[in-house]
Amino acid sequence: MRKNIALLAGGYSGEYVISIQTAETIQKNLDTERYNVYKIIVTKDGWTHEHNGNQVNVDKNDFSLTIDGNKVTFDCVFIAIHGTPGEDGRIQGYLDMLNIPYTSCNAIVSALTFNKSYCNKVVKSFNVVNIANSVHLIKGESYSVGAILDELRLPVFVKPNESGSSLGVSKVKDVVNLLPAIEKAFKEDNQVLIEEFIEGRELTIGIYKVNGRLYALPATEIVSKNEFFDYEAKYTPGVTNEITPARIDNALKEQLENKACHIYRHLNCRGVVRMDFILQKESGKLFFLEVNTMPGQSENSIVPQQVRAAGKTLKDFYGEVLEDCMKNWK
Repeated sequence: MRKNIALLAGGYSGEYVISIQTAETIQKNLDTERYNVYKIIVTKDGWTHEHNGNQVNVDKNDFSLTIDGNKVTFDCVFIAIHGTPGEDGRIQGYLDMLNIPYTSCNAIVSALTFNKSYCNKVVKSFNVVNIANSVHLIKGESYSVGAILDELRLPVFVKPNESGSSLGVSKVKDVVNLLPAIEKAFKEDNQVLIEEFIEGRELTIGIYKVNGRLYALPATEIVSKNEFFDYEAKYTPGVTNEITPARIDNALKEQLENKACHIYRHLNCRGVVRMDFILQKESGKLFFLEVNTMPGQSENSIVPQQVRAAGKTLKDFYGEVLEDCMKNWK
């Protein structure tokens, strides 16, 4: 008997369009012989599923749809929302209350990893990877450029503390540009993270768990023609060269996988996550950047690249993730 799968896409942030692309890839690669897939678009105006040209509203009392007089409930939810409310723990908390299985990290882990500053502090406590020096600003609290520069050396990255797809991120080399960059980041979020720039190679790796065992996908090296891996570089063909598998030796490959798996386990992650690192040019040390608990999965995104490099099909990969979620849900 086919399982009913709700595929959640959209969201409330500037990553809406990317989420729709991610959901299209996932839906195209879910086995229709095993699953009935219902794509549900989540916006501030409502949660809806399109059926025969009509919009069907989700009954949020029990997360169900009524289609042609028949009530549809779900065996599992595949979350494909980047940003709020699908990556910051809000939908996870709602589904936890209803005891409906879902494919991503739980509410607490999602909320923690979505907050870059808090996540950095926790990962730093693991003592397995380096973390760049940073300053955390909160809207409404006073700050000064002078005090920031007492703590950090230029150049720095200024970024919204809770945002994805590099929205609102600036690389600042000169003091005169620091305040405008902070103001730009505050337009995206009420918290801003300012981090020292670490010169080196950007490496990213997908990690997932099936039947209690962790698997590391082949890592990717990101070489951007822009100043950094910004929104344009992420989503404009030709601006970035994403090399999968990354051109790294076996020792670095093992180190990257071990550190990423350690972070995954100790953060208590679930489902597919992607972790970003910088290999510092001067020291050869790995620096942790962030955890993406709902990584982009449009057709040419990094995780699908890594899945194919591992010799898997997306159909088999997503099937594994769904089946493990339903089998091992607690």
